[in-house]
This record gives sequence, structure tokens and C-alpha cells, in this order.
Amino acid sequence: MKKTLYFLVIILTTSNAFANFDSFKKISKIEMDVVRNGKIIGHSNYFFEHEKEMMTVRNHTNFNVDLLGVKIFSVTSEAIEKYKSGNLIFFESNTLQNEKKKFVNLFLENKTNKFQIKGSSYSGEADSDCIIGNWWNWKILESDKQISPLSGSIKEQVVTFLGTENLIINDTTYTTDHFTLVSKNKNLSEDKKLNFDIWYNKKNNLIMKVSYSRMGNWEYVLKKFE
Repeated sequence: MKKTLYFLVIILTTSNAFANFDSFKKISKIEMDVVRNGKIIGHSNYFFEHEKEMMTVRNHTNFNVDLLGVKIFSVTSEAIEKYKSGNLIFFESNTLQNEKKKFVNLFLENKTNKFQIKGSSYSGEADSDCIIGNWWNWKILESDKQISPLSGSIKEQVVTFLGTENLIINDTTYTTDHFTLVSKNKNLSEDKKLNFDIWYNKKNNLIMKVSYSRMGNWEYVLKKFE
């Protein structure tokens, strides 16, 4: 009984923190290091602009994996998101992944209240409660579907709270909630499955770290924010 009550308290506390999307009005920049096998190989940085009820988020991501001086994997991506009163109304991205072009063009259709998507791997509609799969936005932890920021594909997900942990980043200790985020569809091929560990700090309403394994051990780690 005590364990059940404790779990409910955790969920309610986390949900209340997630409700405060206005916290991003104080944010102008989030910088994250992209780390592979313990080595920083690039960055994923977000820049925020605020005007009345509008918020614009611009992302630049760039990283390269070299083996014996030869580039074996690379991603360069530019994206822009627009929100009105906390709701996504527009997203656009252009990505070059291993010399292959990927893209997403998305807007909210007011009449149907659905996203209209044209992407390199999916074109069609999506429910307006879908989240763009970017690591600046903690709302990804309370959604059951995400849209790929690279190709526009829609993936159902299951988010599980594991517990509270202390996380040390740049010699600073943060109290974080540890979650896993995995694909709901277990029959997807391994290269298409979602399988992430995510550490979220309620005090700053920021995702502090994301880790996953695929051709090595990867991390997106918060470097700084303003």
C-alpha cells in the first residue's frame, strides 16, 4: 500500500511539473553535447525566441563518427519549430545523414486540428497531440506518440518512470527523474525501434541526459542553458 501511494505521489508531482510549459519563456538557449563511446563528437543546440504567445525554437545538430580517419557516419540538420500558446503549429527540418537527404514539413490544419505532414518517409495526417522527437522538450515524456524530426514518421511509444537519481554533469549534481522511452510496437526492426534512457530535472524543467545504444553507446548531455 505504501509503495502504491509513493508511486502515485511521484506521478502527480511529475505531472504538475510537466504542466508548466511557460517555463521555457525564461530560456533563450540550450546546448547539448553529442557523445559516442565517451567522446564528444558534435552538438545539438536549440535557440529560443519569444514574442507574446508565440515561441520559435531553432535547432542545429552536427556530428561525425570517424574510424581510422575515415568518416563512417554523419548528421547535419537544421530545424525550426513554432508554438502558439504552448501548442505546436509548424515544424520544418532539413537533414543530411550519410549524404542522404531527409526532410519534414509540418503544419497544424485549424479546421481538422490535425498535423499535415510531408516528410521523406511519411506524408499524411497526425493527431495534434503528437510530439516532435527533440530533446529540449520534456513533453515527450508525457506523450504516447512522437514524430521523427528527421523524416516525419510517427512512432507510438511507452514511457516508464524508473526512479529518482542524482546525476553529475560538469561537476554539478542534479536531482533527476529517470525514465525509459521505448517503442510500443515490439515487432519493429532494431534500427527503427525507440529505446532511450532519459534523465529529467524538475527544478529547471530540462532533460539533462539521453542515452541509447546503436553502433556504440550514445549520449546527448546538457552542456549549458541560458
